[in-house]
Amino acid sequence: MPTRLSPAPLRGAPPILAAAAPLLARYEVVFCDVWGVVHDGFTAYTSACDALERFRASGGTVVLVSNAPVPNDAVAAMLATRHVPPSAYDAIVSSGDIALAHVAARAFEAVHTIGPAERDAALFDRLTARSVPIADAEAIVCSGLVDDIHETEESYRPLLETARARNLPFVCANPDLVVDVGGRLFLCAGAIAALYEVMGGEVFWAGKPHASAYDAAIARAAAIREARIDRRRVLAIGDALRTDIAGAEAAGIDALFIGTGIHRHDAMTGTALDPSKLAALFGPGSPIAVGAMPVLAW
Repeated sequence: MPTRLSPAPLRGAPPILAAAAPLLARYEVVFCDVWGVVHDGFTAYTSACDALERFRASGGTVVLVSNAPVPNDAVAAMLATRHVPPSAYDAIVSSGDIALAHVAARAFEAVHTIGPAERDAALFDRLTARSVPIADAEAIVCSGLVDDIHETEESYRPLLETARARNLPFVCANPDLVVDVGGRLFLCAGAIAALYEVMGGEVFWAGKPHASAYDAAIARAAAIREARIDRRRVLAIGDALRTDIAGAEAAGIDALFIGTGIHRHDAMTGTALDPSKLAALFGPGSPIAVGAMPVLAW
């Protein structure tokens, strides 16, 4: 791993920053999470969009790295409905794109799909494999729970037992365990994938915190900048320790933690980061962040 351009951050609670501009000045590329950083599931965080626009205006490149289980154009359409301006980013790398590429690369011809067919039609319609019953499948492609209000991962245990008996690989098109929708948490495809992995099944994780996401984002940034990307000059911004912060650390990339997201109850008191809560959240065994902010702001 290359030597950092600045002192390596220490484990433990990251410093709480009042503004992101001084930190962002150290980087050329930002890999920014979407849900919990750029919007809350319903509407954009204005200060976050402004910060990303200012970073781009200063010569930086912003790649939104999303665990959304749909192709990047569907993510862009969703962002538009939440009033996230296109000027806030250069490109989108989605878990849906990574999953589709993996299915094509493995040359699967028949897969069993799990997920809400209407919501994730953009993914399922672009599969290079046809959708079949589990008995005829070569693999499972999962975008989420069919009914994330009434189901849990345990609802899928009987199907997973059938898949495990046949040694079917499982393609997880959204590695998130939960998602925060306007203050309410819903289970994601990652919860089902994690159960299958515990059962001994083979899982391909198409997104953060796995290398698939960062390799795809590095490639996209390199194409935009027409240059090799130095990971020391990349900052990941996210709200989830398991995916955003741990994934960045594993990829050799610095990370900025945003508190008003999935860990808001663990990190915040009211609208401010709570130093004691932050210290507990970033306790022993936690990944490293170079800074923390309640919301991204320039």
